[in-house]
Amino acid sequence: MKLIDSYGWIEYFRDGPLADKYAPHIEGANASNTVTPTIVVYEVYKRLKKERGQQVALEAFAQMTRTSILPLDEGAALSAADISLNKDLAMADAIIYSAAKTHKAELITSDQHLKDLESVTFIE
Repeated sequence: MKLIDSYGWIEYFRDGPLADKYAPHIEGANASNTVTPTIVVYEVYKRLKKERGQQVALEAFAQMTRTSILPLDEGAALSAADISLNKDLAMADAIIYSAAKTHKAELITSDQHLKDLESVTFIE
């Protein structure tokens, strides 16, 4: 199981310098191999709509809906809060990392705040 962080989706859909490294993860993502927390949907849609327009943002959203979307429920919120306190992570990073841990997913990211955590594949 994988979880592609917001950084990866944004990098791919804005054709950034690391887009080719994220391509196999994103292009192969589906509901049986990838989970996506709703906060990732929020971050990606917002950033891409602002920078690239609604069409690109909706294309990214359509691709993300091929994965298993994870809502932020009470249990997930409490788990993320504990991880935030223990790992000194910001809210979004804690929610994303907690979701990866809960679903035993490899977290694919280029976010420096997550770089040295367990089960993180850092792309640079």
